[in-house]
Amino acid sequence: MIKLEKKQVRIVSILIAMIFIGSVVAIALTQTGNIASAASSSSVGVIDYQQVMAAHPDAQNFQGKMEAALAEVKKEFDEKSAGMNDQEKADYYMQCQERLAQKQQELLDPIENAVDAAIKKVADKKGLAVVIHKSAVVYGGQDITAEVITELGKK
Repeated sequence: MIKLEKKQVRIVSILIAMIFIGSVVAIALTQTGNIASAASSSSVGVIDYQQVMAAHPDAQNFQGKMEAALAEVKKEFDEKSAGMNDQEKADYYMQCQERLAQKQQELLDPIENAVDAAIKKVADKKGLAVVIHKSAVVYGGQDITAEVITELGKK
């Protein structure tokens, strides 16, 4: 066996560490180049879903209809709960809340379906494989919010 002195062992160890660090840096640089090129020709779209929902032509109607439904349910609750005990009021209140939630979903479904269809149409036109919410993206992706709002305005 070869007997190495402490100084020689230290030099060999440093050389091995430098080769390892150099290879890690080289791998990192090649991977960074792939990410940058993928981001520039991204097949990922990003969208601000709340902004698109607010821009839908029926969004104002939704708000007015929900306020009317809330006023109607409140009036009905006040009239019918006058002679009820606390438990009956609580049960009836839960029923009213469920009715309001159903009404909200009934009014939102057509808006959400139209928004989803517009997103799909724009994504297909741009060749996007995936569209995700803008808040989930740190970097990259094509913002298609404006195009989707324009598409909604056409209908």
